[in-house]
Parts: sequence; C-alpha cells; structure tokens
Amino acid sequence: MNIILLGPPGAGKGTQAHILVEERGMTQLSTGDMLREAKDSGTEMGKVVADVMARGELVTDEIVIGLIREKINGENGGGFIFDGFPRTLAQADALAELLAETGQTLDAVVEMRVDDEALVQRITARSTCGNCGAVYNDITKPWPEDGKCANCGSTEVKRRADDNEESLKQRLMEYYKKTSPLLGYYYAKGDLETIDGLGEIDEVKARIASALDG
Repeated sequence: MNIILLGPPGAGKGTQAHILVEERGMTQLSTGDMLREAKDSGTEMGKVVADVMARGELVTDEIVIGLIREKINGENGGGFIFDGFPRTLAQADALAELLAETGQTLDAVVEMRVDDEALVQRITARSTCGNCGAVYNDITKPWPEDGKCANCGSTEVKRRADDNEESLKQRLMEYYKKTSPLLGYYYAKGDLETIDGLGEIDEVKARIASALDG
C-alpha cells in the first residue's frame, strides 16, 4: 500500500508515519531525510544535491523525483509513505507519472486536519530526541523525568529554532497557499480521506487505520 500523509506542520505526520513503519512494515519517504542522506552518500545524485544545498538554492522537483525513483526501485514489501511530498500540483503530477512508470499505485491520501490554534500550542511545546528522532511534547508527552529518551536512552534534547509562534504562522500560511490545492486534486481522483488529527496518538492512529482499511 502506497499512501500520502498531508497536513500542516506539527499535525503529527512524522509520529504517525513511524507507527505505520513499525506496525505495517512500510517505508517512510521523507523529503528532508532523503536529501540529507543523498548529500552524504557520495553518489552522482548525492553530489548534485550537495552542490545545490551548498549554494543555498532550493532543490528542484526533478532531483526529489530522482531520489524517490531510486527508493521505489529498491525492494519494499510494505509500501511507501510519502511525507512532505508532493507539496504542489506539479509535484503531484510528477509523482503520479513516476508511480505509473514503475508499475505502482497510490492507494490513499490521508489529510490530518487540525485546528490552527491547537497547532500553535502543540508545536511551541515540541522537542525531539537528538539521537533517534522520537518526538516529545511539554504538555502531552513530556521528556522523561530521568532526562533520558524513553526510546533510546539518549540525553540529547533538541528544539527547532523555528518552533515559535511567529515562525509557525508563516509556515502555516505557506502550507495553506501551496498544499491546499492538493486536497481538491486528490478529492477529485477519489483518493482523499480526511481525519481529525487532534487527540491522543493512539486515537489518531485508529482513525488512520480506519481510513486505510475501511
């Protein structure tokens, strides 16, 4: 099963993708992770990515699609989760072409809808483990009292510099402007499933499972 997770920054896409990877054996294709991995890989594509990033330029759609093609051509039984891609209609078209070309299908697009105000509260309280990437929240899932990540035991806590109210509002504006047309695009194709992204992690997990298996 190949799916896209859509939702504004802080909607919990990363958390839910991790659960799908663990429980369904899926592979998460996160644009950011793929670019970082490529940059350090030393491959031809990696050198192109490193060069573009070193110049401070935006990576083109062609490069991202190239990275996704490499991943899709590898063996994977559980399917792929596209996280952070597509962000625009042009990217959605490119992904559709790539899937057709590789004999794959897109099985569902899950929109995690959340209230903006709740998002601001959630994100400004967010931290992650610097070692394994586990996500914590000062309100709903605080960093363990013994100072060690519950997942890997690391003591390295990280907070994104742009996880503040002003920066988040900018990111939300950017998301709605560029990504909201995708909702209409996938709705018209009959692929869109919208779920309530607010609530406990297990509640949201159950809603996603229902959208995928229902």
